[in-house]
Amino acid sequence: MEKQTTGRLASVVQLIPPRGVSLDEAQRRIHVVDASATVDFDHYYYTDEGPADCTGPNCEAVSLVGWNTSASQRCGPTPTIGLIDTRINRDHESLKGQSIEILSGLELRGSPSHQDHGTAIAAILVGRSGSSNPGLLPDGRLLAVEAFYRDGGTADRTDVVTLVGALEALAERNVRVVNMSLSGPTNEVLKRAIASAQEKGMIIIAAAGNNGAGAEPSYPAAYPGVIAVTAVDKKLAVYSRATQGEYIDIAAPGVDLWVASSGGSTVKSGTSYAVPFVTAAAAILTASSASLDATDLQATLESNTLDLGAPGRDKTYGYGLLQAANLCAPRPKETPVAHSATGQSVDLP
Repeated sequence: MEKQTTGRLASVVQLIPPRGVSLDEAQRRIHVVDASATVDFDHYYYTDEGPADCTGPNCEAVSLVGWNTSASQRCGPTPTIGLIDTRINRDHESLKGQSIEILSGLELRGSPSHQDHGTAIAAILVGRSGSSNPGLLPDGRLLAVEAFYRDGGTADRTDVVTLVGALEALAERNVRVVNMSLSGPTNEVLKRAIASAQEKGMIIIAAAGNNGAGAEPSYPAAYPGVIAVTAVDKKLAVYSRATQGEYIDIAAPGVDLWVASSGGSTVKSGTSYAVPFVTAAAAILTASSASLDATDLQATLESNTLDLGAPGRDKTYGYGLLQAANLCAPRPKETPVAHSATGQSVDLP
């Protein structure tokens, strides 16, 4: 036995087969001992960012979802948002002084992950007002689990046991809304843990994946009840590398976004960056109605969309582009969420 989780969501144990025993034989032996056990490989999962397609000065994020900073005030105190991602640079000028707590205790393989991806997602969610990367919920609280590492390769990755441990850590703190800007293959152990988390009231928003239109579904986004988010550009076209399928629920901005990086700011694309827009919307909905269950919350998000592509739900855009302006009753004198370097008002998507 190498690692195991606490068992709050699912009792997961990582086993290493003895030398000379194949994986198939190891699975068979486990089922002989316990026929009811769920057995699967410890698959890897990766962040869903694609290579930058735009590096010019005109790649500012544009307001596509009707968001403004008064949203959280209209809906009530924003609940703590859970984030499972890479390491985060809390000293970034957009995150310094923000309410970000990082949970520790996971046993990670290899060397530490880079900070770019986690810093970008955190800043989209709770970046400081007036900074170079102001967030959707600058007064929000973030509980982050740094679950990624580098294990002899060049990409940040995580695994099933670590993901389950991260979910359990958030469940211990009663976090309801969780951002998972990551994807990988289907896995029965992770599926069971996700289902257990949902039974306890956790709402999970995940990236649709960046493997292209003809690829297999990405997980955990394609699991039942998980809100799967795809990315669109300023012209409302789907991200060219976005995975498509029946599981796609909703679209949000995720192409050529000006985002925080570990040491500054940069332009990035990927379904990863679309997820926090929907996560923030889910958070303010839970703030506006504590009695709203996960099914009703998802239905509310899906009904507040701009239909794109084929009429109705489709494999490319799901129900369409998130529209956040009317999630709560508006108040006068809306405040723009960001300002450009020229002083002109610019809303974050």
